[in-house]
Amino acid sequence: MDIMVHGHGRLIWDGQDYECRLGRSGLMLDKREGDGATPIGVWPVRAVLYRPDRVARPETALPVRPIDADDGWCDDPAHGDYNRPVRLPHPASCEKMWRDDHLYDVVVVLGHNDAPPVAGLGSAIFLHVADPDGKPTQGCIALALPDLLTMLKTCRPGDRLVVVALPEQG
Repeated sequence: MDIMVHGHGRLIWDGQDYECRLGRSGLMLDKREGDGATPIGVWPVRAVLYRPDRVARPETALPVRPIDADDGWCDDPAHGDYNRPVRLPHPASCEKMWRDDHLYDVVVVLGHNDAPPVAGLGSAIFLHVADPDGKPTQGCIALALPDLLTMLKTCRPGDRLVVVALPEQG
């Protein structure tokens, strides 16, 4: 099944309509590393990561694994591990997955620029927990934790996240 996300900050899944947060630069077809945009396209839903010290293992048919304190995600386009999970410390620039805030308490790994990764076309594009103050993401899609956990209950391998731009409403 497809999870629909559109530029008006809505995620539609299994008959439900959820408010979501998008990248600070909006939606972009031509995604580039560091541009702050959520990439337009169709992204396979790969797996779920979670902080076992903060939340219970999410109920889902997707592959699930706990996040460890030394987990990272390489965001250095010049490194061979670009857009791949890594162990910290790492010699290249990496995003820390074990965060002080709660944004990565539950993370859905999306198949954006991963088969294989192309340097500079964007890394670490996830579906994750929304900032409680309503701030935009750095390019990911974010939902309130209860909505994310509800959605994951009916997600299955083979599901896809579809990000589309809609015309502005008059």
